[in-house]
Amino acid sequence: RVVPKDKPIYVQNDHDAHVLRGQGFTQLTVLTQNTVVGAITLRKTDGQHGSDRAYAIPQMAERLGDACGVIFMHPAEKTLYLVGDTLWRDEVEANMHTFQPGVVILNAGFAHVIGFGPIIMGAEDVLKTHFTLPEAHIVATHMEAINHCLLTRAALKE
Repeated sequence: RVVPKDKPIYVQNDHDAHVLRGQGFTQLTVLTQNTVVGAITLRKTDGQHGSDRAYAIPQMAERLGDACGVIFMHPAEKTLYLVGDTLWRDEVEANMHTFQPGVVILNAGFAHVIGFGPIIMGAEDVLKTHFTLPEAHIVATHMEAINHCLLTRAALKE
């Protein structure tokens, strides 16, 4: 199936909007700290899709690209934090403390780039999330679908 070109799409930055506009998409919104969709507030959060060492190399930084998460807030629902393609960072933990999400979605496949280590979270980060937000429902995603993900669902379950 093909995504309709007039479907509303939310992107993390102007660069991504430019790329999608070039592919014919017309209803693009760049996320901000306070994007409102109906009664839902979307708050863009920072992430880092790899180590500081990887981002110090311009070619690697370009390959890894920008990363963000999104916090979804609605007055009648639990706050949801879609953490995104990031490592565990101080800002991720701060967002958990500040927004106290009831649901946290982690890309937790522990994907690696040879020579640079992990580029997304793994089992240890799922555990850190649990200790930070013991009442939250944690959803671990981004596992087994990509060949450089080292953590499987079975291993995480153990």
